[in-house]
Amino acid sequence: MTAFDARELIGELTVTLDVDVLVGAYADRDGPPGDPASVLGTLAEHGIGAGAVASLRAALFDMRTGNDEVLALPDVVPVGTVDLRDPLGAVREIERLVPLGVRAVRLFPDEQGVEAGFPSVRHVARRAAELGLTVLTGGDVRRFWQPFAGLGANVVFLDTHFYHLGDFLVAAADEPGFHTSTRLLNSPDALETVPAERLLYGSRTPHYEPVVPLLRLATSGLKPEEIAAVAGGNARRLLG
Repeated sequence: MTAFDARELIGELTVTLDVDVLVGAYADRDGPPGDPASVLGTLAEHGIGAGAVASLRAALFDMRTGNDEVLALPDVVPVGTVDLRDPLGAVREIERLVPLGVRAVRLFPDEQGVEAGFPSVRHVARRAAELGLTVLTGGDVRRFWQPFAGLGANVVFLDTHFYHLGDFLVAAADEPGFHTSTRLLNSPDALETVPAERLLYGSRTPHYEPVVPLLRLATSGLKPEEIAAVAGGNARRLLG
């Protein structure tokens, strides 16, 4: 499929807020440099109005410096990032970010080598919920739903694969704050299976291609008002 064909299929779809955008680079793998100008340019090229942006520098090297860099970016929704390998420092960083207007915190358990059963995850999850923050988390939803259960937390699972969609739906049935990104829900009926108010468009720009989730959303069987909610309305509701 050519870029023109994809644009034709996407049509007039506009994403007002992409919930899964990164700046910075992984030091241990090939990939884009992740400089803010090119990342935001990629969003604009694909008709994505704004991004909820988190920092790989904050996730992998230096929480405070990386988060401050994101806070300084214009025209983005800043997302705080914490290091689960340092749960006490992570909570201090969350508490620093809240008065600065940050409404969401992002977790990178896979990149940090942290498992769902580690006490650090529950510790950070509980404090984020107490502060009313939305949590954006990577990791396998079949395990990472557990540390958030019973907290009344708003959580967006960014790595929900369509093979694991049933597990998400079962967990979310008892947790009204559980949501999922559309990024890996590319089976024919995956988007239509999840209540539209629980879906948020996410691309993981620049490390994944925004066109695929755009195409899936544009060609889905969702109603126009449901598409608008998925394409940014739900993210605005959760992130403020």
